[in-house]
Amino acid sequence: MTRTYKAIDADGHVLEPPDMWLKYMESKYHDRAPRIVINEHGKETFQIKPGKILPMPEGSSGIGAAGAYGARESKKAYPKQYTDARKGGFDPHARIPDMDAEGIDAAFLYPTLGLFVACIEDEPELAAADCRAYNRWLADYCKPYPDRLFGAAMLPMLSVDASIEEMRFVATQLGMRSGFIRPNPYGKRALHDPSLYPLWEAAQELGFAIAIHGAADSGMQSLGEDRFRGFATRHCAVHTFEMMAAAMSFIMCGICDRFPRLRVGFLEAGGGWITGWLDRMDRHFDDVGFNDTRLTTRPSEIFQRQCFISFEPTETSLKLLAEHIGPDHILWATDYPHPDGFIDAPGMIRKMGLRPDILNVIMAEGAKRFYAVH
Repeated sequence: MTRTYKAIDADGHVLEPPDMWLKYMESKYHDRAPRIVINEHGKETFQIKPGKILPMPEGSSGIGAAGAYGARESKKAYPKQYTDARKGGFDPHARIPDMDAEGIDAAFLYPTLGLFVACIEDEPELAAADCRAYNRWLADYCKPYPDRLFGAAMLPMLSVDASIEEMRFVATQLGMRSGFIRPNPYGKRALHDPSLYPLWEAAQELGFAIAIHGAADSGMQSLGEDRFRGFATRHCAVHTFEMMAAAMSFIMCGICDRFPRLRVGFLEAGGGWITGWLDRMDRHFDDVGFNDTRLTTRPSEIFQRQCFISFEPTETSLKLLAEHIGPDHILWATDYPHPDGFIDAPGMIRKMGLRPDILNVIMAEGAKRFYAVH
């Protein structure tokens, strides 16, 4: 019996067990595998590789905060230890009741600690081994609920060949429909660098969706990170600035124009900015004296052809922009189980007062199109 999808979380997260990489990586990498360590402040943090540790400022509660679902709305204490974080992040059987409570039919899953594996910028083989282990663990996490939990693969972007190999494996052997990359430059290579064209071509041929997903305080080059220090300002600015740059790379710098069947989604950075950004891209395309892009198609038309954007359920602009953007290009997310996640995201969206026909499309159709759910 085919499941009916009426509410799809387009961007949820897992919490990787502390020993996951040791269990799933080849033994030759064990001494360099990612792991949880205690920093100089006595707090748990994430060692991405020997000599590279995720910074945790003094006063931080440590990486246990990653599973403090609901902290956005209250002053609730963060878990003292990572393993005390939200159980559904670690255990699919604990996650399903949480989804049921909010009427969520399916969730597409992204990493937590694994978001920072991209910070490995000098060891392609190690980065590829980290991704390989994570993807195989994620497939096992989703396996008990194959029609409800779907993994987005981690792609090892330091090596185009390794990324293509991993993408083909997860698509053909693990049944994954999408992979994610960070919006940041990998090393000195922007996403629209021509050396990455074979990757986008392979994704297009496989029908494999590419999701752009950021994270703060990453150690990667990030727009605005040098200017804003507080959590609120950095989270507000850096996520969005980097995603706007990624949208520029895909839409105006030629990736989507060159690969017109490639599906691209912009996640984790809100969606209200996309309308003005497309207008500005169109203006520079239409003004003959400014247009040195060599695009064959207007940016807004490119977006309508193959792009998707995730709105947060607190964005009041969704009601104003949904029809203009096209509701079947809109995604939404819980960000479960992260502290900035949205408890009852489906209910929050339903309370916005959207027209019923538009609301029904937003709740599931955009995600079904982006992730090729049938």
